[in-house]
Formats: sequence, C-alpha cells, structure tokens
Amino acid sequence: MFSQKLLDEIAAAVNHVLPQPLAGDTSSNVRAALQSVLDRLDLVTREELEVQEAVLARTRQKLQELEKKIAALEQRLPTE
Repeated sequence: MFSQKLLDEIAAAVNHVLPQPLAGDTSSNVRAALQSVLDRLDLVTREELEVQEAVLARTRQKLQELEKKIAALEQRLPTE
C-alpha cells in the first residue's frame, strides 16, 4: 500500500536523528518496523481519498437535484 520511497524517506529521517553508529545498523530495522505498523493501520492513499471525495460530491449534487424535483412535484399535488 505504501510506496517504498515513502518508507525510505521516513527511515532516513529517523536515521538522521540517531547517533551515527546506530543509524547504519538500524536502517533496515526501522524500515521493517514502519512497514509493519503502517500495514496494520486502516489507511488509504491520497488518490483513493480524492476519488471518494469526487464520488461524494457527485452524489450530493444528485441528491440536491432530486430534492428540488420532489419539492416541485409536491407543490403540484392537490391540497386536501
């Protein structure tokens, strides 16, 4: 789900703040730990989120149109 580039960037940032002797030894461990944690999280990519936002926007628009049509039809009904 997550790109190797993203994991590499996070691992590099973590390694950057570690003392130099530890940084080299922990790089692969940090990357593996990050992958494990991220895999357990219920996350979506930015692209998936944007697609769902677009679907929601279209659905809202259709709902508003239907509400207007229903209101217009209700006005045409004879009153009791």
